[in-house]
Amino acid sequence: MNVVIFGKGLGKPRQINLSGLSAGMVAVLFAGLVSVIGFASGYWYSSVTGSGISSTELVNLTDELKFARENIATIRQENEDTLDAMAIRIAQMNARMIRLDALGRRLTHMADLEDGEFDFNTPPALGGPEEPVATGSNVAVPEVVEAMQNLHMQLDNREAQLGVLESVIANQILNERVYPQGRPVSSGWISSYFGKRTDPFTGKPANHTGIDFAGRSGADVAAVADGVVTWSAKRYGYGLMVEINHGNGYATRYAHNSENLVAVGDEVRKGQTVALMGDTGRATGPNLHFEVLRNGHRVNPVNFIRAASE
Repeated sequence: MNVVIFGKGLGKPRQINLSGLSAGMVAVLFAGLVSVIGFASGYWYSSVTGSGISSTELVNLTDELKFARENIATIRQENEDTLDAMAIRIAQMNARMIRLDALGRRLTHMADLEDGEFDFNTPPALGGPEEPVATGSNVAVPEVVEAMQNLHMQLDNREAQLGVLESVIANQILNERVYPQGRPVSSGWISSYFGKRTDPFTGKPANHTGIDFAGRSGADVAAVADGVVTWSAKRYGYGLMVEINHGNGYATRYAHNSENLVAVGDEVRKGQTVALMGDTGRATGPNLHFEVLRNGHRVNPVNFIRAASE
């Protein structure tokens, strides 16, 4: 095969004689060169016309995908933290409810309410017609958190109110227990009242500073209120005597005892036996001389005895 090459710099045309093998190699090289040029042109055209995805766009898409994944992970962590916080808050509210139930039961017992009127061991009775929620409505997590916070505040207020009520009831019970009232003996009769009387030893008019309960020797003598023993020994005219300070300016005395069962400094409860009836001191027979003092002045015990029956 003869190939003729024309060119200005060549002067006259040149002729190249190609044999069969040479012609084949030239043809292969030419075909390869055409393929490379075609592929490069196609890639350039694709990147220019947007018919494909360039490397820059691929990098941008990769970055966006990474950012989206990070954002999803952040949202998931925030949701987990929110759920953990809600779980903790629910546990705190449950603990408060347990304390409020215990406080309610204690107040019910202290107030001596009838069984079943305020039963803190069972859920409260509820009622009302059903009003279905609109389809598709949802309560967002922030709304749930806000509702729980409001309920938490209500529990705080109720707990404080119940605490105040408990203090009031406790003070009332305490005042009742330290206020002298009732009979210091379970049996016997009043043989001498408070005030003016004829002295049993001299026969002359005298002032009686208490009341006397006649009874049998050795009968129980009980405290009429809670208090602390401030005297437990013999005293002129009283014989063996027990004196109890009840606070709030009140004190009581139990005299002519055959035996004192408490010592100075002992704490005594209402109804506790503090002595045994006798006839020690200035007495004509077994009896209890009972006095009530208010701010250091002896007052009529009958009023306090009657107060127990009102």
